[in-house]
Amino acid sequence: MNQQVRGVIFALAAFASWGLLPAYWKQMQQVGSFEILCHRIVWSCIFLIVIISLQKRWGEVGRIVRTPVKLKGLILSGLIIGANWFIYIWAVNSGRVVETSLGYYINPMFNVLIGYLLLGEIFSRLQCTAVFFALVGVSYSLVAYGALPMFALTLAITFALYGYARKKIQAEPIPGLLVETMVLFIPALVYILYRLMTAGSCFMKDVELTLWMIGAGVVTSLPLLWFAAAAKRLNLSTIGILQYLAPSIAFILGVFVYKEAFTRHHLVTFGFIWIGVFLYVGESVIKHGKS
Repeated sequence: MNQQVRGVIFALAAFASWGLLPAYWKQMQQVGSFEILCHRIVWSCIFLIVIISLQKRWGEVGRIVRTPVKLKGLILSGLIIGANWFIYIWAVNSGRVVETSLGYYINPMFNVLIGYLLLGEIFSRLQCTAVFFALVGVSYSLVAYGALPMFALTLAITFALYGYARKKIQAEPIPGLLVETMVLFIPALVYILYRLMTAGSCFMKDVELTLWMIGAGVVTSLPLLWFAAAAKRLNLSTIGILQYLAPSIAFILGVFVYKEAFTRHHLVTFGFIWIGVFLYVGESVIKHGKS
């Protein structure tokens, strides 16, 4: 099996896992979103410690910690991804799976905007058009409902900012993620212990829920390992195309499995977003063909 095929398999595994993630959080609906977040952080950190130990990469972690610029950057990116995780769990368990998929459909357009505004990257004509259609879709949602799709926008913005932060920080994905989760580990652990001491938690009382909470670390970290493996083997344009598998699966789950409302107004909003996605993907294909 050549490296290209391996890369596609790793990418499909990562994006399919992220797309199916709402089904995982739905198993813990009786648990508060913040408590789920804290378990996600703590068990992700423990899982990553095991991975780092097996890969014997503690030297990389040590170099990051001893570099103030990298450490400060990862503290910031850790706070951003923590906010993204919380909003995502909150949205899913509030019956907004469709809206989360909208957020990750428009996320690449925010990446384009951040690249233009903060990194001095140049817009292509198709990218400009794609961003325009995404903005039309969001604007229509504002006019139709009298409110912005805040879950979608917040998810898109925080994940775009996280991507920007990690692009600026010269740190490998797995050691970097460990440092990010270690930043949040202590407050998350304190909150879990507080819930246990006040008898307000199902953890260690309900066996099934306890296993789901512990597994949150695996479902958080394992797709990132697969994504890192894919990124080493594939062009970014190929990854950019495959990434739409995740929101597509989430959209199908929201509409067809969890029976969330999908009205004519949703169709118009998503229609504009999907046109923007089509143009964005088309531009990536053209670039890929020329490279």
